[in-house]
Parts: sequence; structure tokens; C-alpha cells
Amino acid sequence: MSNRTVNINVHHITRVEGHGNIVVNAKNGKIEKLQWQVPEAPRFFEAMVRGRSYEDIQTIVSRICGICSISHSLAATKAVENATGIQVSEQADKIRLLMHYSEQLQSHVLHVGYLAAPDFFGVPSVVPLVAIAPDPVKTIIGLHRLGNDWSNLIAGRTTHPVTLRPGGLTKIPTEKQLRELQDRLKKSLADLTVMANVVLSVAGKIPQFERQTEYVSLKETNSSTYAFYHGEIASTDYKGTVPVNNWKTVANEYVSDQSTAKWTKWHRDSYAVGALARFNNNADLLSTTAKAVAKMFGLKKGCCNPYLNTVAQLAEAVHVVEKSIELIDELLTKGLKSEAVAVSPKAGKASGAVEAPRGILFHEYEFDRKGNCMSADMCIPTNQNHANIQKDFEKLVPEILDEPEDVIRLKLEMLVRSYDPCVSCSTHMLDVEFVR
Repeated sequence: MSNRTVNINVHHITRVEGHGNIVVNAKNGKIEKLQWQVPEAPRFFEAMVRGRSYEDIQTIVSRICGICSISHSLAATKAVENATGIQVSEQADKIRLLMHYSEQLQSHVLHVGYLAAPDFFGVPSVVPLVAIAPDPVKTIIGLHRLGNDWSNLIAGRTTHPVTLRPGGLTKIPTEKQLRELQDRLKKSLADLTVMANVVLSVAGKIPQFERQTEYVSLKETNSSTYAFYHGEIASTDYKGTVPVNNWKTVANEYVSDQSTAKWTKWHRDSYAVGALARFNNNADLLSTTAKAVAKMFGLKKGCCNPYLNTVAQLAEAVHVVEKSIELIDELLTKGLKSEAVAVSPKAGKASGAVEAPRGILFHEYEFDRKGNCMSADMCIPTNQNHANIQKDFEKLVPEILDEPEDVIRLKLEMLVRSYDPCVSCSTHMLDVEFVR
């Protein structure tokens, strides 16, 4: 081990959503302080929805995040429907899945192309990357625009969807609109291949690091579907699955002194969620081209290198496009039809879960007989990853302490960015000390 003194204090790491700090203090080769800190101000969305009608919930909670607003809306709507016994048609379910896939493409392209890629090319942001690789950047912009247009069509706008409602949708796309979308999706597969090859060309910049980790995600039992929207809770450390309503037995949230977001743990001191977790639980269910992308990078089920979460996102981006092409065919073969939704409020309590781009997301609500919200609880993907980031730090830093300080700093920043964290969304804790 190095006998050097190292002092790293990254105050508000860049190219992530929200505020997070990295602190490393080592003296004569001994690590005295090593922390992933979250100083972000807490959010109070659970309080905001109390007393509100079941019909208003998804509109409010979609504002938790400007990147994952569709995921929050879907998780909330599913929880509302589960709590109040509202049934959803097969058509509405498929259109919602198509909506969910649009956000996966939006977010994954944003992370891989704008937030992670600059590290691989050795530049501080995507702006100088334009001069270095103008054509790939144009490809990334085009794919991101496709994701935005796709969300606009199905969700009513790019962020904060307006077409969702308990029991169904307020508006469905036309056959012509779906055919046009499908045509664009087919053409985008070539651009996704270009994007994957560009990342592959600089894959040598992805650090080689492994730590045995528990990976948690949704999994559809007795199904051939790579789980994003339905399923129960699965873990690489657990043979069975856990019903979504029992998510608190999985998350086991607790307070950390170095974070305004709660941390979680299940079978180990931490677990990871996100694209790599989904891959490790569902890899054999990826689409054909998505499997080929994973193979390009040597990504295999059982991978425990957190830096390769970005590669898993690439594979998933291809997967959601290929599956959406199939999904549109299924919808149009059956024929689109207008569906009147009539629901009645009733008392109940239940949870809903979806895979947000950053990992499994839980919403839980309780309603009185008039359909007014009595209580709410949400567990965000990034708050499930905070403890795992810390544990990665604790294994990684001793291994690289001999390296130059700038290199250590960069590897730690890249590690945090690989999780694609949404830090401000994760802060749902407030420790109040009353002073007389």
C-alpha cells in the first residue's frame, strides 16, 4: 500500500443529477476518511399527496423527477389501481409499456452519450466532445430526440405525462402515428449500433474493478419478458421472488449520518439496482440484437463491475427499441379502440413498482373510502444505490491508492456516474432535533 498522503474533496460531482460529494483523506497510506456524501435538501412529496384525490396522485409525483417522471407516474398509478381494485385493459397495459420504454431510451441515451462518454474520451463535458467526434454526437442527439418525440406521442409530452389516469389512458395514439413511430424505431437500430461501436472503441477507458454485490430488480416469473414494468422483486442472492407489496422487507431503509437520503440493505450490507441489476437477473431474456451488444463488450450474467452499468444501459436501449417494434405490431394486429374508463374510489392500501432507468422504484399509498390519500411512501432507485456506492469506494480506494491523485479522483467520479444517480430524487429523510 502507498505511504502517500491523499486529500480529495469533490464538492458536488458534475454530470449527475443533484448534489453529491466525494471525500478521501489518507495519511501515510492509511485511509482516515472515505465517504460518498449526499447533502441534497430532502423532498417532501409523501406529504404533498396527503389529502389529495387518487385521481391527482400521478400528476403530483411526476414532478419528483424531470428525467424519470414517466416511471414515477406509472409506479404511482399502479399503486393507486392496486389499492382501489381498479382493472386495466390489455390495450392500456401495452400502451403504458410502450410509454415506459420511451423513457428508458431517453434516459439511457442521455447518460451514455452526454454524461458518461466524456470520461471515456478524456474531456470534461459533451461540449468539447462535439469537436472530437461530431458525427457520433449527432447520432446521440438524434436518438435522444427520438426518445423525446416518442414520449410526446404516448405520454402527451416529453416529461410529466398527462395521458395517464387510474384505470387507463385519457388519449391513445392513432394507427398512423404508431406506424410512423415504428418506422423511426426500425431506422434507429442502425444508429444504436453506431453508438455501441463508438463506446466500444474507447472501452479500454472503463476501469477494471469488481466487488461481489447483490443485485435487485423486477423479474417476471414464468414469463419470457425482460422485466421493466411487471413482475416481483428478485435478487441474485435469493432463489425466489418477493411480492411488490412486501418491498419494505427488501429495502430495509435506514439513516446514514453522511446522507440526507436513506440507505438500504437486504442480504448484505448493501445492494445495487439499475441496468446491471436487471441484466444480472434477466440477461437471457434480452432481444437478439441487445444480446449481441452485450457480447461485444464481454458483458455476461454475473458481472459485478459497477462501471459496466453503462454498457448494460446500451444493451437495454437496443432491447426496448426492438421490443417496441414488436409491441406496436401486437397493438395494431388487434386493432386500436377507444376505451371509456369508469372508476369508483374505495378504501385500500397497496404498492406499485416499475423499473425506472436507474433501477427498481416503489410507491405505496393508502386511501380512505372517498379515495383521498391518507399516507404515502416512496423508495427511489438512487437511495437504494447509495450504500452500494460507499461499499464500492471502500474496496476500490485501497486498490488504487498508489495511483496519482487525479487518477483516483477520476475513477471515483466515474464510479458514481456509472450508477447514473438521481441524487435529489433520493432524498426523502429529515432528521429533526428539537431544542428546548
